[in-house]
Amino acid sequence: MSRFKVFASVVPLILAGVFARENLAPQPQPCIRIGDVAVQMATASWQSQSRVSFTDNPAEATVRVQIVDSPDNADFTVVDDIDGAEPDACAAQVATRYIGIAKAASALQPIIYLSADPGDFRIYVQSKTFSPQAAAALVVGADDKRARVAAAAL
Repeated sequence: MSRFKVFASVVPLILAGVFARENLAPQPQPCIRIGDVAVQMATASWQSQSRVSFTDNPAEATVRVQIVDSPDNADFTVVDDIDGAEPDACAAQVATRYIGIAKAASALQPIIYLSADPGDFRIYVQSKTFSPQAAAALVVGADDKRARVAAAAL
């Protein structure tokens, strides 16, 4: 009888582990490479070295990012269907900078306003893995000038 109890209690745990494995496996995070530095979306809040936030109010924004309709008009383009993608282009390394998206805005971090209106950056995103918000966060987070201004404000 005790073997049956052990078996009956272990089988649900094994099944739960099999079904949860897909959700527990780390998903690839959006990433861009600038020179020798990879800039990647952080998977956890403690991992991010810098943060950005988003607003719907253009008056609150410190950075305006324009979403454009053509890659020819963009400063930064993300398209999934390119055959020449490099699988190890954003492998984690010492020079990887992690960007997080904060839920609440702070004066010490960039506040991004996404729109079709002209802005500081222009992005084009046609992707299954990158959202326009992730692309904007990476582009703004990768901008060293803005990171230095935030550090100087401390």
